[in-house]
Amino acid sequence: MLLLIVAASSCKKKEHERFGDIYGIVSDAVTHDPIAGAHVTINPGGRSQVTGSDGRFEFKDLDPQQYTITAQRTGYQTNRRTITAIVGETIEVNIPLTTNP
Repeated sequence: MLLLIVAASSCKKKEHERFGDIYGIVSDAVTHDPIAGAHVTINPGGRSQVTGSDGRFEFKDLDPQQYTITAQRTGYQTNRRTITAIVGETIEVNIPLTTNP
């Protein structure tokens, strides 16, 4: 009976570890202050979100592959980062934005 419980538990754990997570902060490239209201999009997948007052974004349960994360905000130049999601890992990618000239 104990062996059956252990086997069932390990299956659930492996099933959960099929994905990776990516998170980070969008900030001003000069002052390093977080940028609220930045639009952050991840592709492939086309999921997007808007940063809060802390500049934070997070994409969870991503298939293990390469992604392009795009951050943009009025008054700033768009910036992109390429990152690879890894099974069972949470990867940090911070994106600085430079103000428009």
